[in-house]
Amino acid sequence: MIEVVSIRFKNRGKCYTFAPNGLNIRTGDRVIVETSKGLEIADCTHGNHFVEETAVVQPLRPVARIATADDLRIAELNKKREKEAFQICQQKIADHGLEMKLVDVECNFEGNKTMFFFTADGRVDFRELVKDLAGIFRNRIELRQIGVRDEAKMIGGIGICGRPYCCNQFLDDFQPVSTKMAKVQALSLNPTKISGSCGRLMCCLRYEQEAYEDLIKKVPKQGAFVETLDGYGTAVQVNLLRQTVKVRLDQDKDDSLHVYKANELAAVPGGRPKEGEEPPHVLQYVPEEPEVQEENQDEWAIPVFPEPEPEVRPADEQPEEPKKSARRRRGSRGGKNKGEKAERPVGENPEKKSEPDRKQEKKASPKAESGQKEEGKEHKRSGSRRHSHVKAVKAENKGEHAPKTEAAPKAKPVSKEGAAPQKEGQRHGGSRRRRPRGKKPGGENKE
Repeated sequence: MIEVVSIRFKNRGKCYTFAPNGLNIRTGDRVIVETSKGLEIADCTHGNHFVEETAVVQPLRPVARIATADDLRIAELNKKREKEAFQICQQKIADHGLEMKLVDVECNFEGNKTMFFFTADGRVDFRELVKDLAGIFRNRIELRQIGVRDEAKMIGGIGICGRPYCCNQFLDDFQPVSTKMAKVQALSLNPTKISGSCGRLMCCLRYEQEAYEDLIKKVPKQGAFVETLDGYGTAVQVNLLRQTVKVRLDQDKDDSLHVYKANELAAVPGGRPKEGEEPPHVLQYVPEEPEVQEENQDEWAIPVFPEPEPEVRPADEQPEEPKKSARRRRGSRGGKNKGEKAERPVGENPEKKSEPDRKQEKKASPKAESGQKEEGKEHKRSGSRRHSHVKAVKAENKGEHAPKTEAAPKAKPVSKEGAAPQKEGQRHGGSRRRRPRGKKPGGENKE
């Protein structure tokens, strides 16, 4: 094994191998290499790697150095010189009236040589052109005639497949392509459909040629006399990719076709026998192993994924259940004590009752309503108050506004003498004072 690096000049053409000369070169670096024409700047397509010594063409030239900032500046100046030389050469070609097409111009790294690439249908006498160019550029001039495929490789472009040209992207050299490849692949022989932009047959016809040659060996040719499972017949149509053949059987009176796989028929050597001769038996049928499929499996059914198993945590890591709130709901609006819950039958909602139902309930039980109001008054009288004289006033006011019924006796006012003296800010236990329904906050302290 020997250590080498792969180098490509001007980002086109094939790759060449050079000795790294003790340098650690990475892919994509620009390097200065020694060639037979002098120093040249090139791109590294593959860094330091090992290959077999037999795969390297000797002598192996070394890499001079990795390109520095000065080397890159010189390369930029050479690009500007190439653009100017291209325009000057086109003008000189038109002046001399030469039938040639200028393709590209290339200046070497040292600046002592300029190469002009052109295409032409035949031989061109460009001796006068070389003299004019040498007098302008004052260096060595070289004109090189190339083919149309090399022209497409230098210029580049987009093919009918929608991708850049293969020759401009990765092809190192051109392989011969023939129309026989198009016939084997059952393509149209129309030149406009199988030709590239260069006017020659497309290079991609060669990519799958080996695969088609292998497939042809497994099926008979079109028009061959074959033996099938159902008898003898003639192959009418062959599908190489699917490996199927359409056969017209001799025993059929009509022109119906039968489709057979490659292992279900075989070509009879020598073709169709003469009349009266029995065709030989050449078919050796070997059934294919069926694919294992689940029963009642629908190919177009939506896949069902199993549900993930719940995560089981140990007893120490399980989250604690939230504690129930110790707060209790307050009493209902009917005047019950604090902490008691209003009893309500299941399924009833008093807020949703209609007005006629409410009126009937009031007429049916007027005594119950008055009794509830009196119980609420007695409960409020029993509660503590800040000042005793306020108790008496409120009791009297409530007694005036209370409905007069025979079932509920009037409440007696509490005298000031019976009230125990209290200090300011002192509050006794008991339920919170609540204002009865229908009372306005300003109507209690009118007196």
